[in-house]
Amino acid sequence: MSQIKQMIILNRQGKGVKTIARMLDISKNTVKTYLFKLDKLLTANLSKKLTTETLLSLDEPELYRLFHPGNPSYKDSRYEYFKANLGYYLKELEKTGVTKAVLWEEYRQSIPDGYSYSQFCFHLDQQQTAKGKPSMILAHKPAEKLYMDFAGKTIHYVDRETGEVIACQLFVACLPFSDYAFAMAVPSQSTSDFLYALSRCMEDLGGVPQLLVPDNLKAAVVKADRYEPDINQALEDFANHYGTAVLPARARKPQDKALVENQVRILYSRVYAKLRNMQFFDLTALNGAIRTKVKSHNQTRMQKKPYCREEKFLADEKALLGDLPAERFELRSYSVLTVAKNNHVYLSADKHYYSVPHILMGNKVKVAYTRSMVFIYHEGKKVAVHSRSFKTGAYSTVKEHLCSHHQHYRDRSPEYYRNLSAKVSKVLYEYVCLLFEQNRYPEQLYRSCDGLLALARKSDTEVLEKACKTAMENGIFSYKFIKNIIENHMEDESVHNNNTALPKHRNLRGKAYYSNQQTIKF
Repeated sequence: MSQIKQMIILNRQGKGVKTIARMLDISKNTVKTYLFKLDKLLTANLSKKLTTETLLSLDEPELYRLFHPGNPSYKDSRYEYFKANLGYYLKELEKTGVTKAVLWEEYRQSIPDGYSYSQFCFHLDQQQTAKGKPSMILAHKPAEKLYMDFAGKTIHYVDRETGEVIACQLFVACLPFSDYAFAMAVPSQSTSDFLYALSRCMEDLGGVPQLLVPDNLKAAVVKADRYEPDINQALEDFANHYGTAVLPARARKPQDKALVENQVRILYSRVYAKLRNMQFFDLTALNGAIRTKVKSHNQTRMQKKPYCREEKFLADEKALLGDLPAERFELRSYSVLTVAKNNHVYLSADKHYYSVPHILMGNKVKVAYTRSMVFIYHEGKKVAVHSRSFKTGAYSTVKEHLCSHHQHYRDRSPEYYRNLSAKVSKVLYEYVCLLFEQNRYPEQLYRSCDGLLALARKSDTEVLEKACKTAMENGIFSYKFIKNIIENHMEDESVHNNNTALPKHRNLRGKAYYSNQQTIKF
């Protein structure tokens, strides 16, 4: 382009065609062509007062355009037919299996002397480019966002025992500022696997970005919406645990996460292709190989840039990431349950009962449970915490959750009644101790003890002690016996046991007597 200005200057100085050709090292015919175009330009634009000074003041691209206007397609008669059918071609290309080659073959059948295949594709591409929407370059800040997605193709390992080929999903994430990538194979796209991979990604980065940008998969977004998507409760808990926020990608055609989609395409060649001839027998071995290939990918020098992804990440981004929490995130599940009359809720996931304060009987409570703990909330307030139990049909009960009557019933034991009786009287304590020495189940004696303690609250202690001593002298251990003595005011009288032995006498028939008897026949 600069030679055009040189040619104009030399021509204005009066140099001939041969001299200009020799000085600019171009052919004489080229010089003649340019001089002809120059004269034509100056003559055709006399009304616009176009002069050589004006031409020399133009930038090279503007000047080049004046000398090389090109040949517009609309001057070609073939273009009229192509333009008339353009809408049909663009619509047909959206159909499955319809390619440009198929359309060109149909076009040449209608117009045998029409465009060649390359020209046909050129004009079609020009129209598609002009019709398409412009793309925007997004400026990313360091440590601001983490894009994540699952690769469309699965990756596999072989079960050593059965020989079955197990398909796994590949979780892919990247920081858009440095394009630093992370990838990991997980069994599925479930919420638990997704959050596990995401937590491992955070640990690999060594910090937490300000925003998480997931695709609209069910593990992250319950209901996709362009403006206010419903975030999965588990992902919100994850974000709260790590001190970050969730900003899902736009629904339907997300164009603001092109970097992670590009990462997936690159990993197809740098991970999938390089591991295609290798065999793995468990998920751990597969992830070990993936980690090695991704590390190599991050350390590969980027095109048109003097650094690799890892160098950019370490230099400008890692130090700006937030701190990791002290503990790993535990996935929480939620359920709304009604407190039963026994002040317990039944968690069907465990087939187990967990206690709630008795004042909440009949109320709705929200139960949040992790792998190891169960948390119960009522109106936003935590009312109970239990260690998670998987014992079917069993009860996890906190004593303080029971009403006073149930606490008493639950706490009953021989030692419990001995302690209570000792607080009343030493004699009553001795009587209760002897009561539990009877050859009966302790549970059968609990009501007798409750009755004795009730008598102790209603009666004079001295009267109760005399009644107990009378009962112990006669070896009678019964609540009713003590009650009768007190009600009949017999504590000062001696009570004799009527169960005396029969007197001895000689009129006894022993074994020998009956063995000597003869059988009488009738």
